[in-house]
Amino acid sequence: MRPFAPGQPVLYRHIAGDRVVGVRPCRVVSDDDRGLLLWLARASAVAVEVAVDGRRVRDMPFTEWVTLDRHLREATWQGPAILKFLPREGRYSVWFFRDDRDRFAAWYVNLEEPLARWDDGPAAGVDVIDQDLDIVVAPDHSWRWKDEDEFAERLALPEHYWVRDAAAVWAEGHRVIELIEAGKFPFDGTWTDFHPDPAWPVPHALPPGWDRPACR
Repeated sequence: MRPFAPGQPVLYRHIAGDRVVGVRPCRVVSDDDRGLLLWLARASAVAVEVAVDGRRVRDMPFTEWVTLDRHLREATWQGPAILKFLPREGRYSVWFFRDDRDRFAAWYVNLEEPLARWDDGPAAGVDVIDQDLDIVVAPDHSWRWKDEDEFAERLALPEHYWVRDAAAVWAEGHRVIELIEAGKFPFDGTWTDFHPDPAWPVPHALPPGWDRPACR
């Protein structure tokens, strides 16, 4: 499909199996040979999968989570504004985190499996499978793994877990670490001074079609 247009609203959705488990409305900054660059504004409307008692997957052991009924609940993004880069090649995205004064604070590597782009007209988006293992990168390029215990816990339940090849996830992480340590793109300072178009409104409601079936 053709590239998304700068300024176009796009949904960044997490998929688990055949379920949509997370939805974040973003704005397209650019979509070119390097990849797709998205902006997630503070206080945006989002959707997240929760258990019937309102708890999320990280609020309990995974062995308990898989036994509970779950549904998508609309909410408000409580985190900082984030610039998200999805490269053309690779099984990860890079998130540019901000501090409370809207200054660049850290890179966050989200290891994920890209599934598909889709455009239904009223809504468009990208669907990915979050592979849970992450890397936190400081401005000086020091780094640390994040959520290794969570990754191992879920791999122990292969009948319920959406990650099929743990070795491939670790290998991709190590490949990205080579870029981090070398200070290569996108860890070379590109976009660390980015500021969104002030005319872009904060999406306080998800668009019709945000819950369409997962796209592969």
